[in-house]
Amino acid sequence: MEIRGAGRIARAAVEALVSQADSLAARDLPTYRKGMEETAAALLATRPTAVSLPNAIHLVLQAMEDAATVAEAREAVKERGEAFLRSSAEAVHRIGEIGAHHIRDGDTVLTHCNSEAALACILEAHRLGREMEVFATEVRPGNQGLLTLRTLSGAGISTHYIVDSAVRHFMNRVDRVFVGADAVTVNGAVVNKIGTSQVALAAHEARATFIVAAETYKFAPRTILGELIEIEERDPGEVLSPAEASSLPNVRVHNPVFDVTPAAYVDLIVTEKGAIPPALAYLIIRDYLGWSLEEFHKTFQIDHRDQV
Repeated sequence: MEIRGAGRIARAAVEALVSQADSLAARDLPTYRKGMEETAAALLATRPTAVSLPNAIHLVLQAMEDAATVAEAREAVKERGEAFLRSSAEAVHRIGEIGAHHIRDGDTVLTHCNSEAALACILEAHRLGREMEVFATEVRPGNQGLLTLRTLSGAGISTHYIVDSAVRHFMNRVDRVFVGADAVTVNGAVVNKIGTSQVALAAHEARATFIVAAETYKFAPRTILGELIEIEERDPGEVLSPAEASSLPNVRVHNPVFDVTPAAYVDLIVTEKGAIPPALAYLIIRDYLGWSLEEFHKTFQIDHRDQV
């Protein structure tokens, strides 16, 4: 939790790969590849829900495929990694430009959690001179909403801070909801900070437009095969102190970090390649991440006969 946000996690992982590529001592290519793969495995184990992490690692390590020597592999990983870091930063900027077009002058916007991409849309709309008010949730139990408040207030945007459970109370005043994503599945469902699905449900009921801002590398290729995204549960002590919990022997504390918002509650997904309806999520996976069903069978050695 030292690094928060799926995009920031992906960039940190790529920076680690680039650093390891430069420092890893190996005389032969198989040993070098094994060392890089071990580094990748250690990084992957840190945050199982954010698919930006495996996508970024896959894109960078894929650069070693055509290398004939250790020097070529090292240089390929460094070049691909540095290119990813540049494109990731550019993606957030481009999402902000596209998303800002969906905020009208006088709109009231609600945002949940501290999404770099979602905030980029709001900040760009403000830069363009759109008058707006923003409702920002507290985001229990980590209070990431405070990070959002500081960003919005620092930009001079009129902001209301509300507890998570007050979303439905204020939703009738909201025109647009902007959230980020830790993962987008092949059918357009969105995995994001816990509470997002309740925000989406309230928006759906109140007929407020629900928009997800997500870089293309947050789309989850393995959901093509029906694989489910793991939802992390964190330390119960974040919710209830150990001292308090010890006095309640019959109570079990749950602390899921993310939830799944059905595609039916998502009006639009804004990516750096454009704004799409959730039904087109597969095209992002196929055309921009380079994954097809056939490639999955090849990469993960899956027998077509095993698929229903």
